[in-house]
Amino acid sequence: MPAGSQPAAPRPEAVELRVARLVRAHGLKGGLKLEVYTDDPELRFKVGSEFKLQVPTDSPWLGKTLKLVSIREVNSSPVAFFEGIEDRDVAESIVKAILWIEHDPATRPTEKDAWFDHELVGLSVLREGVSVGTISRLEHFPAQDLLVVETPQGEVLLPFVGAFVPQVDVEGGSVTITPPGGLFEALTEDKD
Repeated sequence: MPAGSQPAAPRPEAVELRVARLVRAHGLKGGLKLEVYTDDPELRFKVGSEFKLQVPTDSPWLGKTLKLVSIREVNSSPVAFFEGIEDRDVAESIVKAILWIEHDPATRPTEKDAWFDHELVGLSVLREGVSVGTISRLEHFPAQDLLVVETPQGEVLLPFVGAFVPQVDVEGGSVTITPPGGLFEALTEDKD
């Protein structure tokens, strides 16, 4: 190493992200309709992307991967075509599988003020500067995402919108919340 140079910082390890579920076969040529779980489909569903499969242990697809050949919108739903799935019968044999993709932590979401689930899980949830719990997971729904906050009294579901979550500080390890009245107080009253 040249004098005065610093060793390179260790590269963070890749993590796996759940990005979609194969909902049903589409057409006769092996297309599969997707239920997308990612907020960044353009990043995840590029031609050549490779996906690990989550399937039952007795599935012939266990331990296999899928490589994306093409994807298109059909009636406002994404339909994907993968290597090795060339007809409807083969497509039907993999329906309900969950697709996972390896994610480089250095890659950022393409949207402003967006985070990956793994960046938020474990963060402390602060209300008026006081910790009320920890984010245990996120639930993704078409209308909005929900933060699942683990509190000493149990889980609280909080809509992940700017009005209720005005600040996310991943580096600092916390999110600041301004929940609607009664959301966290109701748990305290029920347990007394």
